[in-house]
Amino acid sequence: MGKESKWVIVDPAPEDKVNSLSAEVGIDKVLASLLVKRGVETFDQARAFFRPSLDNLHDPFLMKDMDKAVERLHKAIESGEKILVYGDYDVDGTTAVSLVYSFIKRYTDNVDFYIPDRYDEGYGVSMKGIQWAADNGFNLIITLDCGIKAIDKVEKAAEFGIDVIICDHHLPEDELPDAVAVLDPKREDDTYPFDDLCGCGVGFKLVQAYSQRFDIPFETLIPMLDLLVVSIASDLVTIVGENRILAYFGLKQLNENPRKGLLAMINLSKLEPGHITVDDIVFKIGPRINAAGRMETGRLAVELLTATDSAKAMMVGEKINNNNNERKNVDREITAEALEMVQSGKCLAREHVTIVYNPNWNKGVVGIVASRLVEAFYKPTVVLTRSNGFVTGSARSAGKFDLYAAIESCADLMENFGGHTYAAGLTLKEEKLPEFARRMDEFVKDNATEEMLTPVVQIDSELNFSQITPKFFRILKQFQPFGPGNYNPVFMTRNVYDAGDGRKVGAGGAHMKLDLIQEDQPYHKVPAIAFNQADNFDYIKEGNPVDVCYAIVENYYAGTSFTQLRIRDMRKGEDII
Repeated sequence: MGKESKWVIVDPAPEDKVNSLSAEVGIDKVLASLLVKRGVETFDQARAFFRPSLDNLHDPFLMKDMDKAVERLHKAIESGEKILVYGDYDVDGTTAVSLVYSFIKRYTDNVDFYIPDRYDEGYGVSMKGIQWAADNGFNLIITLDCGIKAIDKVEKAAEFGIDVIICDHHLPEDELPDAVAVLDPKREDDTYPFDDLCGCGVGFKLVQAYSQRFDIPFETLIPMLDLLVVSIASDLVTIVGENRILAYFGLKQLNENPRKGLLAMINLSKLEPGHITVDDIVFKIGPRINAAGRMETGRLAVELLTATDSAKAMMVGEKINNNNNERKNVDREITAEALEMVQSGKCLAREHVTIVYNPNWNKGVVGIVASRLVEAFYKPTVVLTRSNGFVTGSARSAGKFDLYAAIESCADLMENFGGHTYAAGLTLKEEKLPEFARRMDEFVKDNATEEMLTPVVQIDSELNFSQITPKFFRILKQFQPFGPGNYNPVFMTRNVYDAGDGRKVGAGGAHMKLDLIQEDQPYHKVPAIAFNQADNFDYIKEGNPVDVCYAIVENYYAGTSFTQLRIRDMRKGEDII
């Protein structure tokens, strides 16, 4: 089970630039090197990095079609037309709908929202949704986090006399839908300076533009940034440029004055209010919001996120929390069944790719199960179930292998597929399954190298524990918010020992809590947590040395905080390149 990681120490930044920045800003060379690698080379750039400013957000009117979108929305509000805010059932879609819906609601009561049913309608704009809008007299639909490929749906809306504004961030195809406005920074003909906004981010740019055009103070938008950071973190877009500014102020809002629905989630997740990080959103808040669409309906998530009454927020929050507990149970059961299928050979493929199928599995958790199987076997993985008469499911890649290319090579077998390099969704007829499994296995065998399928831990720098001073950590904390494009740096320290207090913790003793020391500094103990690494416990307790790579985090518990190493990997020898 699992696969040993290769440790790679990343090439250092140019020494002259590191020395210069270290002297100019007055910081440790290790930190200066981390900054240079992030494109920060001068005092002014360091100030902009450490002190994000909302003044540095881009003008929303730089986005193509923004003027058309703002004019059409204004016309609808002024003339009392019925507006439908339409978005997907995941975190990005439901936060985007909540943000745009609550903004428009300030100026008109003629607004409603629509979240498609994951099982009945599937992803994106559905014909059923368009029909519902027509039956209920809507004149304008604003799509969020979807719509960029909805050419026939936009045509159908036009037949009903409904205009559409598309707000999306997915990659468009050559032909765009014939909508009133298509807002997507990834459009080929768009020169917007930042193209990695999430769907909620594009929705925010629309309300920012509307506010700018009609002299609505920007300050009135700041309370919406808690929604936006939840989306940025959960959708795993890069936390650089404009996203970093939005995430920084979003976290501030989430910690200082979160909306009632998010406060309910914080309490139900047993998080420490005022100390919420991107990791807390990714692992605690986001999955709960997602669970609504997986187990019941994404509408619940919007009801939660737009609740203005604490009692209602808590009531909906508890419902969603129960959905999440149910989702965890279902996901645990299906994962156990899937692991057993692979180990006993009852799967469709397991040599070069893992493919499992059970028509009774819950469609809402197959993506999570695919990720679990990748962790277990470290191979590209497809988990399939049955829905609406077709075999459908999710695929996840391992390492640097291009999974989308593998699925695309089987396009002739598919009814439908979509996604990106490392994750995809697909639908096909049951009779095509054996051929699909055979060709996928063949493709991975012919195209995946050992190097592609080896997990890599990228190490930013070697450190001695003596370098982890309060000042070092205080500055490192200011690199936050961490996420793709600005990950929490990974450090390595060789030959460390447990000081004697180490113990197993967590369900089934799967994790280890350690106090680590270096041989030459026996009195300098550093607390550490190693998740899912209890296999090494006996070796460490016998007093043997290990090399560790880790991130440095701040841990809050019962009102007190302390610095802790979050161990990414450990090994007995020095098998590092």
